[in-house]
Amino acid sequence: MYERKIPLNLNCGLDLIGEVLYGKWKIRLLWFINEGFQRPSELQRKIPDASRRVLNIQLKELEQHELVSKIIYAQIPPKVEYNLTDFGKTIIPILAALGNWGDENQDRLRTAILKDSLTDRL
Repeated sequence: MYERKIPLNLNCGLDLIGEVLYGKWKIRLLWFINEGFQRPSELQRKIPDASRRVLNIQLKELEQHELVSKIIYAQIPPKVEYNLTDFGKTIIPILAALGNWGDENQDRLRTAILKDSLTDRL
């Protein structure tokens, strides 16, 4: 069983958001589920750089944090779909605002990120 090395710090809203959204693919998963991509195979196609295992782990965490719900249809083979909960839908405008900020500042952000990665190599 996984044991945390760093204790949880849930003293402010930013800490809480970080705990819920921490994970390389969680923001994209929320966005794509909102866009109508609900099946795990569809999400895998939208995020090809992520392994199926990692996506499943992050979907499970989003489900535990009550941002998405999982529906398993009783058929053979089983069919699984993910949907945003009402609570999960409340984060979409925030993600949209962050995406717009990223789009508006993409050149500056890209330059800063690349400069930082070049510095790390030296």
